[in-house]
Amino acid sequence: MAAPDIDPRLLRAFVTVAEELHFTRAAARLYVAQQALSRDIRRLERELGRELFVRTTRQVSLTADGERLVPYARRVLDAHAALSAAFADPADRPLLVDLNTDGMTAARVLARARELAPECELMARFESGLTWAAGEVLAGRLDVSFGRAAGLDPAVLAQLSVQPVRYEPMAVLLPHGHPLAGREEVAMSDLAGETVYAGAGNTRTLEWTDLASLLFAEWDIVLAPPAPMAVGVAEFQRVMAKSRNPVLTVVDFPPLPGTVLRPLVRPVPLSPLLMVWRRGLDHPGLSALRAATAELAGTEGWMVRPPTSWLPEADVSLMSHCS
Repeated sequence: MAAPDIDPRLLRAFVTVAEELHFTRAAARLYVAQQALSRDIRRLERELGRELFVRTTRQVSLTADGERLVPYARRVLDAHAALSAAFADPADRPLLVDLNTDGMTAARVLARARELAPECELMARFESGLTWAAGEVLAGRLDVSFGRAAGLDPAVLAQLSVQPVRYEPMAVLLPHGHPLAGREEVAMSDLAGETVYAGAGNTRTLEWTDLASLLFAEWDIVLAPPAPMAVGVAEFQRVMAKSRNPVLTVVDFPPLPGTVLRPLVRPVPLSPLLMVWRRGLDHPGLSALRAATAELAGTEGWMVRPPTSWLPEADVSLMSHCS
C-alpha cells in the first residue's frame, strides 16, 4: 500500500491539537473555526486509516497511533519550514547576528550595517563565544558571528566563510586595589607569576582560552581555573569579585564597576577578530555587514598591526590569507 500524500496543513492541525488537547484552544492558535479544525483532523484520520484522538465531552487525548505520529509530524513540519525558508526571498527574513558581547567592535559593525541597509532587519544575538556560535551558524540558528576563527575545529572552519575585521589589542581588567591597577598600561612581563582568568572551563569560548594559553606560556602567566559561567555584567562582576583575579580581555571591553581596564604592552598582544558566516549564505544584510566591516577597518585602522605586537602564527596566516 502506497504511503498517503499528506497535506502539511493537516499535520499542523494535528500537532496543534496534540499540544493543546483541546479543540477550541487549538483552533484559536491556528486562527480557524473549530468546525474546520475538526474536519481537518477527521480527514487526516481517514487518509492514515487510524484514529488519532479519543474525544469525550470532557477531554481529548491521544490514541497510541496519535502518540506515534507526533514525532513524525513534527519532523515533516520542520523540514517543510526549512524548505520554505531556503527558497524565500532573503530580504524577507531577519539576519541573525551574534555579537558575542554588546558594546564592542562587532556592535559597531552592526550599527553601521544598519545605517547602510535600513530596509534590512539585522537582529542582534549574544552567544558568548565563537566555538559555540559557529555550531549554531552551521545549524542555521544563527547567520553571522564574530571571533577568533583560527581557534575553531578545522572541519567547522572549512564550512564557513570569513572576513577579517580587526586586530584587537588585548587588555587586562584589574580589581581596584590590585598592585598594577595604578598604572596607565601593563607590560606583559609585569604579569609574570600572576593568575589571570581567560574563560577556562567555558566550552563556548574555547578559542579565546586557547589564545590566552599560547600568550600566557610565553610570559609565565598562570591560567586561572574554571569559574562558574556568568551571564550578564552583574553576574560576571559578582563571580570575578570572589577570586579577585585579573581578567584577560580587549581594549574595548565595556566598563565594569569595581575594576580598571589597562592595555597590555611590550609587546601588544592581539586578538584577531573575524566575521564568519555559512558558505553560500545570500542576504542583503550580509552584504551590508561586509561593507561596514571594510569601511570601519579602513577609517579606524583596524587591520594595521602595531610595530611591536604578538599574534600566533596560525592567526597571522588566516588573517593574511583572508585580507
